[in-house]
Amino acid sequence: MKLKKLMHQLLENKFYCLLGIAVLGLVAFRNWPTQVTAQAPKTIKGGWRLVWHDEFDEDGSLDSEKWDFEKGFVRNYEEQWYTPDNAFQRDGKLVIEARKAAFPCPAYKEDESNWRTSREWVEWTSASVITKGKYSFLYGRVEVCARIPVCKGAWPAIWLLGSDLPWPANGEVDMLEYYQYQGKPTILANACWAGDTEEDTQWDSSYTPLTHFTDRDPAWATRFHVWRMDWDADYIRLYLDDELLNQVDLKRTINGKARGTGINPFHSPQYLLLNLALDTRVKQFNPADFPMRYEIDYVRVYQK
Repeated sequence: MKLKKLMHQLLENKFYCLLGIAVLGLVAFRNWPTQVTAQAPKTIKGGWRLVWHDEFDEDGSLDSEKWDFEKGFVRNYEEQWYTPDNAFQRDGKLVIEARKAAFPCPAYKEDESNWRTSREWVEWTSASVITKGKYSFLYGRVEVCARIPVCKGAWPAIWLLGSDLPWPANGEVDMLEYYQYQGKPTILANACWAGDTEEDTQWDSSYTPLTHFTDRDPAWATRFHVWRMDWDADYIRLYLDDELLNQVDLKRTINGKARGTGINPFHSPQYLLLNLALDTRVKQFNPADFPMRYEIDYVRVYQK
């Protein structure tokens, strides 16, 4: 009888022990991050070695040793005022947000015709984060995992610029541009350089309708995708989820007579830019699309 009672107590204690483990496991599960961000591999197939990256793992502000911000009205007569307040890290992502706004333009100057200073009010804000002055590189592989907004008026971009000459002689590579092209949502992959006149910009562009992707996957816009650039002395190749969108032959990308004559800008270092603009060709934005979110999971640069 004593032995039977002892066995019963042991079984009872084992039950409560297992129950406690189960409860602790449930608590831990409820507090586990919704997504565990994988570490960036130090090397990848093909002899590529990781030389620079950001995984955006810490909530809050961006790493000031890696990123800077563009500010104000910057280019293309765009509607958005760039401010650092619209870029932040959350849940392992860089979030760039475009928002409706209404405040006096800090750059406004009465009786000036310059579009950057002639607007009395700021109606929209967004952010553009850049590595200029902090990191640039010559040749390599860039991978950016991102989820882009595809609503009308969204203009997210992943791109690179050189620092040595004025645009376009400094060279521009657009790993990603998305906007309404000829009235249709389109993914673009481009490179540009200077032509023979001040007005002449040479472009090598590809235009892929968004339907090329959404016909195969109706939930495409809800997912993260990997944009990639492979850049060497001969070619720039631009990919989306391993599908080649554009191949730029660098024998052709030599600046013309107007600016940077005879220089090939893609044989010099470039820096990175991530931004969410609002397309000025869209006459009216849908308020229901705001705040508009562009999310970046990671940025990684590899070299051989």
